[in-house]
Amino acid sequence: MKRILYSLAVAVSMGLAVPAQSGDVHEVITLKFEFVPAEITIMAGDTVRWVNKERRQYHNVWFRDLGEKPVGEFFPGETYEKTFDTPGDYPYVCEPHEKDHDMKGIVHVVE
Repeated sequence: MKRILYSLAVAVSMGLAVPAQSGDVHEVITLKFEFVPAEITIMAGDTVRWVNKERRQYHNVWFRDLGEKPVGEFFPGETYEKTFDTPGDYPYVCEPHEKDHDMKGIVHVVE
C-alpha cells in the first residue's frame, strides 16, 4: 500500500496523469425471486453489485438489450458486478426466472 501511495505522489509531483478514482458501488439483492430494489439510479462510472440472498436458489443478470449473452449463474452468498460508464437506461432480467417470476430490473445511469 505504501508503495502505491508513494508512486501516486511521485506521479503527481512530476505532473503525470493519475487514474481517476473508481465510482461508488451500489448493491441490489436477489431475494424471493425479486431484485431489490428493482429500479436503481447511479452516476456514470459507478458499479452495481448484485448479491444473492436466497437460501437455495441461483440467479443471473442478463442485459438482453445490449446484445450481451446471459451472465453465468451466481448462487446464495455469491455476487455479480457491472460498472456503467455511459449514461442511459439499462433494463435487465434474470433469464431463468424472467417468465415464471417476472424477475426484472433496470439501472438508470446519469451524469
